Amino acid sequence: MPSVTFELSGAVAIVTINRPRVRNALDSEAVVLLADAWKRVQGDDGIRVAILTGAGDKAFCSGADLGQLIPLRTRARPPRDEWDRRLLADKSLTDTALLRGFPLYKPVIAAIRGYCLAGGFELALAADMRIASTDARFALPEARHGLIPAGGTLARLPRMIPYGAAMEMLLLGERFGADEALRLGLVNRVVPPDKVMDSALETAIAMSKCGPLALRQIKETVLKTWGLPLEQAFQIENESWRLIMRSEDAKEGPKAFAEKRKPEFKGR
Repeated sequence: MPSVTFELSGAVAIVTINRPRVRNALDSEAVVLLADAWKRVQGDDGIRVAILTGAGDKAFCSGADLGQLIPLRTRARPPRDEWDRRLLADKSLTDTALLRGFPLYKPVIAAIRGYCLAGGFELALAADMRIASTDARFALPEARHGLIPAGGTLARLPRMIPYGAAMEMLLLGERFGADEALRLGLVNRVVPPDKVMDSALETAIAMSKCGPLALRQIKETVLKTWGLPLEQAFQIENESWRLIMRSEDAKEGPKAFAEKRKPEFKGR
């Protein structure tokens, strides 16, 4: 079985990290296939929302495989297969896999069970929404291994939660549970372990019924205006408004409402 699987459920793509025997730790193959999956989501107009999850019931993702991936990246071992060689040949693959600097403007929901650690936590933070099980456990332990969580987290986390809380996570690397993640706003909701995917799918399906162009434009505008002064942010928001108002979807939505029927959005 591949280290990452990809399946479609209507307009929803389900991307699954598939290494349950090692708590879904990321090897070279997983990184490359994750990058391929996000490119597929980006390029397929039939896909409106994506769910990212981990196989099994023990972990969402425990981060990089310290015995496989990290020695390759530090050049402590030579490449051994096509996945190693592809990863070394294209350094952008890691950033794409972690949704770092990759322009994916379709919504992504992380469905989290069990351990969500290090690079796995970074992947979850790259999603737009996070749904966690009651047994989820989070941590950024990189500093304890002489490393740093540079998969987007040093830039993202202090913008998402209070500075002190972010720095405590980054500098101490201690584990915390789903209730604390919910209190800090890191996850949107906490559900029983056997309800995580049901909740993620229900949310994704509801989201996929919205105007696809509107969904993309909302996410793109939010990301592009994040941290900007208000006047600059308003200019970007105005451009998004003008784009949407010229679209067929903007005509179809109000028309369907007036006619008391479901809208037939085309994404244009």
